[in-house]
Amino acid sequence: MHTAFATAVIFGVIAMAIGELCASILMRWMQVPPSVVRHSEIYLQMYLMGMPFISIYNFLSAVLRSQGDTQTPLWALCIASVFNALGDLFVVTIADWGIGGVALMTALANLLASGILVYRLMRTDGPLRLYPKRLFKMDKKALRSMIKIGWPAGLQSSVFSLSNLIIQSAINSLGADVMAASVAAFTIEINCYCVINGFGLAATTFISQNYGAGNLERCKRVTRVNMALNIGITVVLSVLIYGFGRYLLGFFTQSEDIISLGMIRLLWVVIPEPLNSVMEVLSDSMRGYGYSLPPAIITVVVICTIRIVWVYSVFAAKPTYEILMMVYPLSWLVTSVCLTILYFRFMKNLPAKRCRTAVKK
Repeated sequence: MHTAFATAVIFGVIAMAIGELCASILMRWMQVPPSVVRHSEIYLQMYLMGMPFISIYNFLSAVLRSQGDTQTPLWALCIASVFNALGDLFVVTIADWGIGGVALMTALANLLASGILVYRLMRTDGPLRLYPKRLFKMDKKALRSMIKIGWPAGLQSSVFSLSNLIIQSAINSLGADVMAASVAAFTIEINCYCVINGFGLAATTFISQNYGAGNLERCKRVTRVNMALNIGITVVLSVLIYGFGRYLLGFFTQSEDIISLGMIRLLWVVIPEPLNSVMEVLSDSMRGYGYSLPPAIITVVVICTIRIVWVYSVFAAKPTYEILMMVYPLSWLVTSVCLTILYFRFMKNLPAKRCRTAVKK
């Protein structure tokens, strides 16, 4: 517990420091249009101030989920989100702090969410209690275990972000309207991914618990049920989001050109989201068995290779927004096939490995 907290703070501070130092460089590298580059840089610098709190919230949410408590992180996030929304209204309509004020409210909301979880774990009884005097005491053995299981997932997310930065750079090169449409559509579509990610986290939690108890059949059933639920709910959400896409995009802009561009992204990203469900469940299921590096390598190599090659070849030859968005379903499809093959090969050998371990014990 205390090693997790200390690690969260350290990684959060490092991420914040690197981000603050590189903010202006990133703006130039991503080809942000001159008309919005200053606002983008201010927003990023203010937002990064909340990075340590985001890190603490993510670590402690995982701790609470590991014991089956998924409600406390949810309510903490709900309270922080209400605070964020009200704070945004205040800084924009009353205080007139501009884009920097909006980013500051987001950082403070992250502080609030992480503070609620810290308070909750300091008040709980049992082995998962946080003690103020031990907050920054680290256990080397626990840290090694965390890094061994966690770094492949972290690497996967980081390289994902890198490939998305390359795509975002290509989006920025198409002008401010395309940039605005992409941001609006992303804000809508991310709600679908949050559901996908939530099911993936549930798969990791349940499988790790049952695998630790030696109940392999239940582990397999968890993956099957999780996959069916994830795909089913994602299909419904995808259809609803695309069906009401123009109405939802209308909350962000009244420009028909921007709305039409936003619908292109929803078509090529939201409709194929069930492929993303397959990827998430398979990789998170294998992570639950402690088998995290191979799926992370496959995801990173396949997705990044496809997206980078696509941007610098197909998109470069025909630089349109629709051509650029086509890379998302293509990369998801190829990665899903590769992960499916890896999963079944891993499961084929898993019972023998488990039996040999049991015999040794």
